Amino acid sequence: MRALPVALLFLGFTALADPRPAPSRAPAASTPAATRTKDKAFPPEVQRALDAVIRAELARGPYAGLSVGVLHGGMRWTRGYGLRDLAHKLPATPRTTYRMASITKSFTAMAVLRLAQEGRLDLDADIRTLVPGYPEKPWSVTARQLLGHLGGVSHYDGPEAAENTHRLDTAGALALFADKPLVAEPGTKFVYTTWGYNLLGAAVETASGQRFGEYLKAHVFGPAGMKHAALDDYRTRDKQHALGYRHHKGQLVASHYLDVSSRFGGGGARASVEDLLAFGQAVLQSTLVTPDTTRRMQTSMSTREGQLTDYGMGFATYPLRGHYVVAHAGGQPETTTLLLMLPAEDVVIALATNLEGEAKRLRRMSLRIIELLLEDGQVRRDAHAVDEVDAVVHEGLSRVFTYGLAWHVWATRGAGTLPEPGELPEAFSRVSALLDRATIAQEPPAALARVRTAHEPRGGSLFIRVGAQMARTLEQALGSEKLREYPARGPLAFFTDYLAACEQVACPAELRFSEALQNEVRHFDEQWRHSLVDELRRTRLDETPDPEMLWPALEEATTGAALHPDYTEEMLRIAARYGRRGKHEEQLLWLERAVALHPRSEEARQALAKAQGTEETQDAPASATPARAPDGSPVPDNAGLPSQKRAGSHE
Repeated sequence: MRALPVALLFLGFTALADPRPAPSRAPAASTPAATRTKDKAFPPEVQRALDAVIRAELARGPYAGLSVGVLHGGMRWTRGYGLRDLAHKLPATPRTTYRMASITKSFTAMAVLRLAQEGRLDLDADIRTLVPGYPEKPWSVTARQLLGHLGGVSHYDGPEAAENTHRLDTAGALALFADKPLVAEPGTKFVYTTWGYNLLGAAVETASGQRFGEYLKAHVFGPAGMKHAALDDYRTRDKQHALGYRHHKGQLVASHYLDVSSRFGGGGARASVEDLLAFGQAVLQSTLVTPDTTRRMQTSMSTREGQLTDYGMGFATYPLRGHYVVAHAGGQPETTTLLLMLPAEDVVIALATNLEGEAKRLRRMSLRIIELLLEDGQVRRDAHAVDEVDAVVHEGLSRVFTYGLAWHVWATRGAGTLPEPGELPEAFSRVSALLDRATIAQEPPAALARVRTAHEPRGGSLFIRVGAQMARTLEQALGSEKLREYPARGPLAFFTDYLAACEQVACPAELRFSEALQNEVRHFDEQWRHSLVDELRRTRLDETPDPEMLWPALEEATTGAALHPDYTEEMLRIAARYGRRGKHEEQLLWLERAVALHPRSEEARQALAKAQGTEETQDAPASATPARAPDGSPVPDNAGLPSQKRAGSHE
């Protein structure tokens, strides 16, 4: 069965032009839309599995409306859940439009780079050459730095800046922050900033001679096939646009009013998930820019000192379980959004909801879709090591695996490039030294810090070079299909298979790590295999009909294991469920089990202390830069929400 023609989803609505005053230059000619082969529908069994994944996550707590879109290898699936308008019971569909929030930054970056390709915008010139109204600062700020959040421009610094209720033109939006000092010297620090992208939006207007919204429509949205994308304006919304909601005292209530013209370049667009799929496909196929520009957009930038930011030009770019991720998330009043792409696997996932503070839930949905499409449906869990030294060694192995495999597949099947391999024997020797137990035991925190920077340019891209060499060897010895199994099988399988493959292809001894590290790998692998519970390979503990029935098997499998799967999050959800039902004895039992099973888990200990009423509360320190998301993305969950209303996910 083939998917319905996309055109049927888009009848009766035309995106309207941005009402900003136009600069004096004449507009550039528009680019014709790209011609594409129609995507097929996923097989019925895959569609049912995708639907089950989404429904399982929605069952965790209240929701309003949600639209989902997935592309993989020429197949497409879209679906709407819940309501775009609660009062009138209007359903959410793939056609529903939502505020895109910070995904707008990806659109803005694409506009900037199209103009740069045409020679109409210099990425390395002072931004004041294109935005002369921006006051002079102690240092020059360039478009290239702004694209990677390295320009030192601050993010929202108070509720008055994030809660604009009036329609602003470009000058008015810039005036909100233009006189504020830079918070860091450009190039020295990653500072996530929507205001910096407003500067880029203003630069687009000057370079193109068009209003920002008009340029996006003609040169980004139109060529990509994004038929309903536009800058968001309450006056031009159609009946398909979702009304926004937020959690308040256990209920869903209407979102606070916010006019996003104040964040036009960094968070001012609206679109549907169909539009997001079209944009993601255009990114992967280099429809809008050249393959070389695509590579630069997807390549993490780094600070002057050689620290990777995990953010390229308009996209977060980071490894996830051996996959190379190119993504952006968004959150602001009325919405939470996520666009996630895996260039090497030809996957695009688009998620949008009209409920605020849902970043964690959308992220879980995307991970479960990846498990379903690419990882044989197996639940991927992190490892919990009881011993502090074991934890550092295992994290080092995991980082070699995830960085090396991700960069290898991105370079061989996507748009990426690998760092120069350099002296590989010396690199393998350095990894063995970094993960030496005796050295780690002398000062575990310092050893962990070294491990966590060994992938960066300042560390010689050590883990990327070594892990990529391991991936090349495995591919040569076992084939590319075998290589695709490792995101599901994990770092220990990657290492043990590599050591076995080295016997097959006669790797030099210098590329086999130290004998001590080889023994560590084999010991961890044995512990891991022994601690697995068959019933939980494709099922999460908190989603089983009766988790109490599985507890004896789980306890037996993990007792005495130095390394075992981390069930903290699943066990805390079970405890929270009992807590909501008023079953406090059962809640405490599962929290005590979580602490016993994961003695090094601060999250489990805090949850138990809170339930027992012994938690010590502390005020969180103020920060100019919101914290990173749990999956490693530098785009914070709360980046677009007013500071006093920032919300976590609702479990």
